[in-house]
Amino acid sequence: MEYLDILGQNAVQAKYELQKLTSEQKNKALYAVSSALSASKECILKANREDYEAAKQSGMSQALLDRLRLMPERIDGMSEGLRQIVELEDPVGEIMESFDRPNGLHIDKVRVPMGVIGMIYEARPNVTADAFALCFKTGNAVILKGGKDAFFSNREITEIIRKTLTQENIPADAVQLIAHNDRAVTTAFMQLKQYVDVLIPRGGAGLIRAVVENSTIPVIETGTGNCHIYVDEDADIEKAIPIIINAKTQRIGVCNACESLLVHEKIAKRLLPALGEALQAKNVEIRGDKKVRELLPQAMEATQEDYGTEYLDYIISMKTVTSVEEAVSHINQYNTKHSDAILTENAEHAEQFLQGVDAACVYVNASTRFTDGFEFGFGAEIGISTQKLHARGPMGLRELTAYKYMIRGNGQIRK
Repeated sequence: MEYLDILGQNAVQAKYELQKLTSEQKNKALYAVSSALSASKECILKANREDYEAAKQSGMSQALLDRLRLMPERIDGMSEGLRQIVELEDPVGEIMESFDRPNGLHIDKVRVPMGVIGMIYEARPNVTADAFALCFKTGNAVILKGGKDAFFSNREITEIIRKTLTQENIPADAVQLIAHNDRAVTTAFMQLKQYVDVLIPRGGAGLIRAVVENSTIPVIETGTGNCHIYVDEDADIEKAIPIIINAKTQRIGVCNACESLLVHEKIAKRLLPALGEALQAKNVEIRGDKKVRELLPQAMEATQEDYGTEYLDYIISMKTVTSVEEAVSHINQYNTKHSDAILTENAEHAEQFLQGVDAACVYVNASTRFTDGFEFGFGAEIGISTQKLHARGPMGLRELTAYKYMIRGNGQIRK
């Protein structure tokens, strides 16, 4: 597809220019973009209102509308996110290992940019700024394909960034936005292997699946979050209820929200009535097994499908279990390898859970909502990896680098 070929060629040309930039030059440009986003707040909000009204008319869910909507404080957050990335250490050029061989060769293992990163994402226009900043700081060019629901917002943000880069004498093609919403274009983008070094999808299960199945580019899977909390028999109930409420309701449309709750049967009678009231106050629908429904008459019957569902809504599934082992087994069967937590005062049970659960982030006595690049001190994140190759968990600057070996010799030849 000629249109995508041009974008790919532009990105490859830009990546070699970006790799020449010093940390100081990159930071200066990021500050300039941050200021430009703040100064262009009204233009961004106007574009976002167009997206928001169209999405509302089309019947988009409240959770996704919340992801889509920009407010002045969210644009301030975008700008602040860029400034925080400036303050982070540039990983490019870091010597990861250094050693000498008996033949006199000196070998350095050095962090380098990946090259061209492709990003396919849904609904959240703030991702446009975050993805650019993280890729740019690490010397990578980026090609963005946002969802059609945020098209005008993404276009406005991208144009502001490109204009600012030009003013800073940096190639504007460091960031490019695919300006077509045709599904065929998106599929063709997934096969642009001759230009794109890695593809990162960020969105719901359908998007992730489509990218994994169609891409010829190496993919880093991110995003889908069927996150669990297990309340152990030795949990502190006064501590547990606020954690569960926070994990479920602080923001419902995010991948690190709790979707499923496991409760040890020995603590169920003491926990569930009070927890049920707290969830009801937040308008959360409960879907539970027989024991849960006996204690919470308002609960609906949970199906096996419920236990594997990322609701992104005011719904939570519940199940009672008899042991830590049963909780771990259930979680490993139904989770998406994202974030899971145990609430307990028993150190042995906590360690058993930490070691046994297969997820990128495993918590003890804390909300799953902390799985976030900012909360981990990484600055903004490009996504939360749920796979095991190269990167896992919140992906910050280091996760957007590769490495190469630099070998210095003095006339050595191999015998």
